[in-house]
Amino acid sequence: MKGVLGVLGGMGPLATVDFMRKVIEVTPVTRDQDHLPMIVHSIPQVPDRTAAILRGGETPLPMLGDGIAALNRAGVDCIAIPCNTAHYWFEEMERGSKAPILHIVDAAAGALDRRGFHGATVGFLGTTGTIASEIYQSRLEARGYTCLVPEPGVQDDRVMAGITEVKAGRLDDAKRILEDAATGLRARGVATIVLGCTEIPVVLDDDALYLDATKALAEACVTWFVERGRLARAS
Repeated sequence: MKGVLGVLGGMGPLATVDFMRKVIEVTPVTRDQDHLPMIVHSIPQVPDRTAAILRGGETPLPMLGDGIAALNRAGVDCIAIPCNTAHYWFEEMERGSKAPILHIVDAAAGALDRRGFHGATVGFLGTTGTIASEIYQSRLEARGYTCLVPEPGVQDDRVMAGITEVKAGRLDDAKRILEDAATGLRARGVATIVLGCTEIPVVLDDDALYLDATKALAEACVTWFVERGRLARAS
């Protein structure tokens, strides 16, 4: 094999499968053997990331570090983490990894640039933990974007409620609730809305309305391997 992608997943399981599907969809291939090999470490018992950030709950870092170490032992070439909130601990995970870890916000910013939104005001839907830690706001604003987040009531009653519905498998209810939150952001004049929780693109999948950070990370992974000649087929 020319290269292996490591995936630190399980946060949540459906979001991990969605990311893997998107890696497959954006890989330029003509047969099974051309696809990018993936080794997935999916442990759903990782402590809640938002609870750790906002309420001093159990830190997920030891289990995240264990997953990074397991992927490194497996010999992966680079690592993707399809959980936005987990990137709060990105620097610690990066320091403990021999393989490079691709940052999901950088991937999303690159996708925004490619779609012609550079310097625009964009909306953001993600967990309250991700918003509070300013993972997206800081990195996007450093690249010239203005980032608007939902009002606190909408964040609690719509965004977090919708994410909970996805995790519970109630996808129709999740779609309705999250679309309502997105409508509120569009009314504030955003150019597009970044979906910065990997549960949300499971139910909001219109590329004309949203920038899917999960898909952006998948594209960044494939590009990383193509640029280094480690993808079996890139044509």
